[in-house]
Amino acid sequence: MRAVDVIMDKRAGKELSREAIEFLVGGYVSGAIPDYQIAAWAMAVFFRGMTAAETAALTTVMLRSGSVMDLAGIPGPFVDKHSTGGVGDKTSLIIAPLVAALGIRDPMMSGRALGHTGGTLDKLEAIPGYRTDLTAAEFRAILARDGFAMTGQTTDIVPADRLMYALRDVTATVESIPLITGSILSKKVAEGADALVFDVKYGSGAFMKRSEDAQALAESLVHTGAAMGKKIIALLTDMDEPLGNMVGNFLEVEESLDCLEGKGPADLMTVTLELAARMAVLGGKAADAAEGRARCEEALASGAPRQLFLKNVESQGGDVEKLLALRGTYRSEICGEVRAASDGYITRIDAGEVGRAGVDLGVGRNRTEDRVSPTAGVQFHKKSGAAVRRGDRIMTVWGRDRPGLDAALPLLERAVTYGEAPPEVHPLILRQIGG
Repeated sequence: MRAVDVIMDKRAGKELSREAIEFLVGGYVSGAIPDYQIAAWAMAVFFRGMTAAETAALTTVMLRSGSVMDLAGIPGPFVDKHSTGGVGDKTSLIIAPLVAALGIRDPMMSGRALGHTGGTLDKLEAIPGYRTDLTAAEFRAILARDGFAMTGQTTDIVPADRLMYALRDVTATVESIPLITGSILSKKVAEGADALVFDVKYGSGAFMKRSEDAQALAESLVHTGAAMGKKIIALLTDMDEPLGNMVGNFLEVEESLDCLEGKGPADLMTVTLELAARMAVLGGKAADAAEGRARCEEALASGAPRQLFLKNVESQGGDVEKLLALRGTYRSEICGEVRAASDGYITRIDAGEVGRAGVDLGVGRNRTEDRVSPTAGVQFHKKSGAAVRRGDRIMTVWGRDRPGLDAALPLLERAVTYGEAPPEVHPLILRQIGG
């Protein structure tokens, strides 16, 4: 078998056998097949797509390219949640301790910010001392003790994805649904979850701008996961505007604590509770989403999820006392504001523009090696639907440095749209796929 023949078959639109996919991916990981041939194959997949069988084969081959978390001996159920990325999306920080309070274990392997979407690991590492570089033994021990553990992808977990994602990022082949499916599912199955809930976002601040594309990805994730023996539910959620009132690493940790204390913003709480409700269903703790949401609300009222969150901070090396002491004050000294440009109503705050401003501020990164700032970010004092007078403060903005702040402020000003009447209210949850 030759790599060029596999590339030509896919270029012609043919369905590749599992053996051909295994040959290509395995050869790339071992170094026998060079970057340029995988890049050519990825572009062929981008234009020609893959069948459900090909996508399942690709995901399985990627999964088996490295080690898999061994959770044997730890009582389940194991259920995780994954978001396709957004602006202000800190639901993972709230959901993990919330479902743990219901008796569901969440083995969460997360990523870092790249581009305008936030990274769970960067947010957690904004907590003084918090470690996300857990060994397999540490991950198991914390998962067993706290009910959830938060770690990053190690070099021996799905190395095929690590190599292929970096290549896709520089060859304009990221937006391929089969390749996205293989990337997401291979990592999620490797972490040991029995069931998964996917938050597939659409809108200006999402990877998928159109709901139709988000639905296609959700269906691919659900069907491929089912073919691998996993229980999957996907929700299509709106990411046209930032989620919650905080965008930034430590800022989002603060807002997560607010949510765990029952005082989070309505939009963030809605998405969080709907995702957690589906995890409760898949974990056998609720018969349906309505019961799952009720159980999650009861858990929050008890205070148990907050205590589990703080327990996990301590388990992963974080300083709980310092975290609580810094709350409300851990901000960059480089600060600015966005004020209302006219009287009327805020009709929209464009999440994409806010996310791009976040990269300038130091919240996100353009390259994987870029450093992020724990103290940079945006706090919204007014959001879509609010009545404003010219000069009212809409945002407080913190930048890592003055040039970054100066670059971000015009983007944030441009993100806000005004009108004479309140905007039409759109549902945050469009629909459910699977389940």
